[in-house]
Amino acid sequence: MAQTRPASGPTVLRMILGRQLQALREKAGMTYEQAAEAIYSSPWTIRRMEGAEGGLKPLTVKSLLMAYGVTDVREIDTFLALSRDASKPGWWHSYDDVLPPWFRVALGLEESASLIRAYEPQVVPGLLQTENYIRAITTANFPGAGAEETDRRVALRTARQQLLTRPGAPEYWVVMDETVLRRSIGGPSIMRAQLAHLIEAAELPNVTVQIIPFAAGWHPALYGMFNIFRFPDQEMPDIVYSEALTSAYYLNKPEETARYTEALDRMSAQAAPPEHTINTLRDILKET
Repeated sequence: MAQTRPASGPTVLRMILGRQLQALREKAGMTYEQAAEAIYSSPWTIRRMEGAEGGLKPLTVKSLLMAYGVTDVREIDTFLALSRDASKPGWWHSYDDVLPPWFRVALGLEESASLIRAYEPQVVPGLLQTENYIRAITTANFPGAGAEETDRRVALRTARQQLLTRPGAPEYWVVMDETVLRRSIGGPSIMRAQLAHLIEAAELPNVTVQIIPFAAGWHPALYGMFNIFRFPDQEMPDIVYSEALTSAYYLNKPEETARYTEALDRMSAQAAPPEHTINTLRDILKET
């Protein structure tokens, strides 16, 4: 039976509902084509609903439930309430003008996760950046952008950061290469402020920062950044997110996500212990 989960964001609610609808369809022994025919729709629509792509109209959900043999009024009402919550836009929709489509899912996962583990080899993770650091990166990445567009991009990222200090904030555990702290972004004054900010962040009870020193040598994920999202809802698998210049990919098959988790575990073992992080940051700050 469907259950409402008010703590989850719309992205994860769509995923949960999609998985439940898939289970009901398979239990009813129906193909995509048969389910589509039963509600006068297309197999593509059924696949999109189960894949959490786009909104879930309550009337369509109700028609599918009836086609799958769900007749309990309370169960139907619970599904419909879940579909309405899943169709609500996230706060980030107000930034659609500067938000790449491939990044929207990541924001929804970020909002709903109970644990976010991250690896970053190049820059300070977005959730821990200062406003001036964000602006310096944004200006470099979008040199043709006007002042208004740049301000919007900076505002989007700073809005994301409220995640770490809100009530019920997720656990955030990030491993960074020492390169991140040594690379000058925006000049010495901006880097000093950024390092000081990282010290403050590392003192938060829900934030763990580890640094892989140069001396550690090669490690399993020198290729690029990635995040692992874990959710309080047992129906949701871990999801790995990684991005390139103009796109991103999301993995949720256990055999795939396990490899990323194992790699991050090994990197955490190679990194300096979390209790050494603040002293390391202070030492680098003195040198900057």
